[in-house]
Amino acid sequence: MQLIKGDRGGMLSMSDDNVMMKQVQATHAPDGREVDVAPLLHLVEDILNRATLQVEPPLLAGQAHAEMEEKNHQISYSIVLDALSYVIDRISCEIAYKALGGADAHGTTMTILETLTSFQWDAKLVMTLAAFALHYGEFWLLAQIYSSNQLAKSMAILKQLPTILEHSGPLKPRFDALNKLIKNILEVTRSVVKFKELPPSYISQDVPALSAAMAHVPAAVYWTVRAIVACANQITLLTTMGHEYALTTTESWELSTLEHKLTNIHEHMRKELATCHQHIDEKRSLEEYKMLVDMFEMIHIDNMKVLKSLIYSKDDMQPLVDGSTKRRVTLEVLRRKNVLLLISDLNISHDELSILEQIYNESRIHTTRLDSQYEVIWIPVVDPSIVWTEAMHKQFETLQSTMPWYTVSHPSVIEKAVVRYIREKWHFRNKAILVVLDPQGRVVSPNAIHMMWIWGSNAFPFTSLREESLWREEAWRLELLVNGIDPMILNWIKDGKYIFLYGGDDVEWVRKFTNTARAVAVASRIPLEMAYVGKSTKKELVRRVLATITVEKLSYSMLFSKIQQGKLDDHDPMMLEIKKLLSYDKEGGWAVLSKGSNIISNGHGNTVLTTLVEYDLWKEEIPVKGFDLAYDDHHKKVHGVTYPCCRFEFPNTAGRIPEGMKCPECHRYMEKYTTFLCCHDEGHPTASPFRGEL
Repeated sequence: MQLIKGDRGGMLSMSDDNVMMKQVQATHAPDGREVDVAPLLHLVEDILNRATLQVEPPLLAGQAHAEMEEKNHQISYSIVLDALSYVIDRISCEIAYKALGGADAHGTTMTILETLTSFQWDAKLVMTLAAFALHYGEFWLLAQIYSSNQLAKSMAILKQLPTILEHSGPLKPRFDALNKLIKNILEVTRSVVKFKELPPSYISQDVPALSAAMAHVPAAVYWTVRAIVACANQITLLTTMGHEYALTTTESWELSTLEHKLTNIHEHMRKELATCHQHIDEKRSLEEYKMLVDMFEMIHIDNMKVLKSLIYSKDDMQPLVDGSTKRRVTLEVLRRKNVLLLISDLNISHDELSILEQIYNESRIHTTRLDSQYEVIWIPVVDPSIVWTEAMHKQFETLQSTMPWYTVSHPSVIEKAVVRYIREKWHFRNKAILVVLDPQGRVVSPNAIHMMWIWGSNAFPFTSLREESLWREEAWRLELLVNGIDPMILNWIKDGKYIFLYGGDDVEWVRKFTNTARAVAVASRIPLEMAYVGKSTKKELVRRVLATITVEKLSYSMLFSKIQQGKLDDHDPMMLEIKKLLSYDKEGGWAVLSKGSNIISNGHGNTVLTTLVEYDLWKEEIPVKGFDLAYDDHHKKVHGVTYPCCRFEFPNTAGRIPEGMKCPECHRYMEKYTTFLCCHDEGHPTASPFRGEL
């Protein structure tokens, strides 16, 4: 008691504390033996959790699980206790003897540490706690069963338990104080054991986080053992001196101060443990990431190893949900099949999903029996650092319920290393991508979503080879741009009519262009059809599924498809026209004139309108050259004078963005800028095609 007198803040002064810790360290001389204390701690926790003043019926819920776990621990208990029971009994007797002899808590604590000198810190602590549990558990076992068991009743009388329990009311504050302190003892003990259980392959003593934590372990062990001694003293004195034994002010203050001290120790260790786990997670995640990188460079006999690494590697659960039956299934359903990984966050639009579903259904209907051996899996990617909420869960379930293909059962199934691989190697930036794996798990297309937008189910089986083949067969034609925006346009093409496809958000320009084009068509007596495929607000949106694939979306898909193939050729005529169209769309307006399928001219809104306004300057050329050539020649003259500026915008979510681009007009490298663009739902520009006829 001398050591704690007058020190209500920390029980010891700084100098006394340093001296004491040197004494504690001097008792520590481990002989190298390793003791698995986890089974023993499990047993001790069970004893202390069941030892209570209020006798409550056992909980039936989870009883079968508890019994099964108990059987699993039986062998471990036997092994540990065979080696340690003698030492535990010795410490138990030491604590009781010192309490009866009036020894001070510090002295008893040091004796215990000296007895356990050859053990590691975690073993010292758990063994001392086990020694206390013997006395404490016996005390409460007799208290709980003495009224129904004659042997227990006789033993309880020897220990004065009936009398003590008759006065349980006045004694309740003392037992409450003991329960609080025991709770803190258990928490610190668990923390010390957790530090010992940290995997050495991922964290070692040379890591600052662990070395700093381990430096505090001796002090944590000392104060926890000392708290155990204080609790043991209370039980021993109570059973030997009876209920009349009064708790002194000093003893009451000691219990309170020890509780406060262990609370601080536990909180400090909890933070250090969290830092260590963060280090381990980062190192493990890096190792798993490197394994993923290596795996995709290997040759496999089938796709199972790859899919298990990407989705779920264990066999303790079924990680997929079958979209058709909504039942859980294993990865075996994907063995030796072509697998399309639909990767997105939770904000993938329902319009995009509808289009994907239509193409998915079409491709499965029209493919041969051999080709149809493919499946789609939705892999939802959620930032691991974001706290999962109920709203997110509902959003996930809503999306999952609409998908006809396989889906991952929950975003948490996807490991951090996989998320990193998807972002770094497959360039996922929250915009949906479609990675295609062949039956051996090889990536045959890093993103098939663009060819799906451009060619629909005709792009099946969605490989890079198929994409390259489609581009070889493709030509700069109107069908490439409209892609089913309006079936009527396909009829115009079939009939060989002149067609103006135009867009832009400048209402005045649209009005002038429409009126002028109609007037020119009447004057030149040509069959002209017009289709506006510009932007409108969501309120004006024509709600047809394919309407969401606009000329702008298709053009960007074509551009990204070329980028992905590494063929962003500035001398490719088709690529130049695609880039011009994208650029003009960002500068206010554009118009493409075609005759049937053949595109005559692709121009900026101002140059096209000027060409039409100056109709009188080139109308005499129509009988000689024809309308299409006369128009195109004059447009080139206007274009040559104005040279409209070019601009491209790539959102950060786009994924594969080129390092540099040449202007499709002057062929010089363009400057790169960073733009911040605000987009609200009501004003968000979305496609709304409609027709205008003459």
